[in-house]
Amino acid sequence: MCDTTSPPEPTVILDLLEAFRWSKTMFAAVGLGVFDALAGGGKSAATLATELRVNADALERLLGACVVLQLLRKNGDQFENTPAANAYLTQSSPARLTGYINYSNTTMWKLWANLEDAIREGTHRWKQTFGWDRPIFANLFSDEHKGREFLLGMHGFGLISSPHVVTAFDLSRFRCLCDLGGATGHLAIAACRRCPELNAIVFDLPEAMPLAHKVIGASTVAKRIKLVPGDFFVDALPQADLFALGRIVHDWSEAKIHKLLSRIYQRLPSGGGVLIAEKILLDDKTGPRWAQMQNLNMLTCTEGKERTLAEYEVILSDIGFIDVQGCRTPSPLDAILAIKP
Repeated sequence: MCDTTSPPEPTVILDLLEAFRWSKTMFAAVGLGVFDALAGGGKSAATLATELRVNADALERLLGACVVLQLLRKNGDQFENTPAANAYLTQSSPARLTGYINYSNTTMWKLWANLEDAIREGTHRWKQTFGWDRPIFANLFSDEHKGREFLLGMHGFGLISSPHVVTAFDLSRFRCLCDLGGATGHLAIAACRRCPELNAIVFDLPEAMPLAHKVIGASTVAKRIKLVPGDFFVDALPQADLFALGRIVHDWSEAKIHKLLSRIYQRLPSGGGVLIAEKILLDDKTGPRWAQMQNLNMLTCTEGKERTLAEYEVILSDIGFIDVQGCRTPSPLDAILAIKP
């Protein structure tokens, strides 16, 4: 007897089979300088190949793939950046994500190659992949240029996410925001723009200060933002009635998170708050996709993970916080606000 049952549609499998090629195409084009070379206008494949010192035939294949991925357009024999490529994939753009893209290519790509072992052992892959015993951020800032580019990449993410985070809740009751691990100050800038009566402090490692000074100094709210260098696990925290943690909590173990949040709780006045910016997992941990992928990324790269709102409630309530609220946003980060009674 013949089996007349049709197999299920394979599209989802075929798309996933090819998905890593999409990412690597963008990574390679950024790394080779394709989008920077086209920032001033269109060029032919032959001209680009000479300028970038690459094989002409191979480059034409890469350019064609970038057209299909909507990163480039082709007019006649001229290749041009799309608006998205100009905004996010060129070194000259203030909104660029190139630092994080290059980090994804040179570092995360290799860590993810050992995902199976991360699943087996439940630990990050720095030692296996690179032979490094140092913590993640010591590696990031061991090279001044790479550290700066990573911060600029995170700044690009911040320009996308921070305006959503600071509008998730009414922050007008607070007078001083201290953004711990605040990097370039994108969240502090967004909060001060949102709340005219708010002052802010950006607290981060000394290595982050020069770039933060430059970015904040160019903003319209620079006079209301102060920079303080320090390690939030060790050094005295500044005085503030609202502490922010953007893409910080998901980096660390439960013990370190408890230590950090306890330090914040002790420093806050009664009625003060903590604003956490992370992507929140669904209660049953089946989504959303960005949070799920970031959860695996934290496994390969850090000591931490992503969490559900209920899990944040347990951690924060354990320390003494009350009125824990969560707000999902359309950006790469959601927001959680908790209050000290």
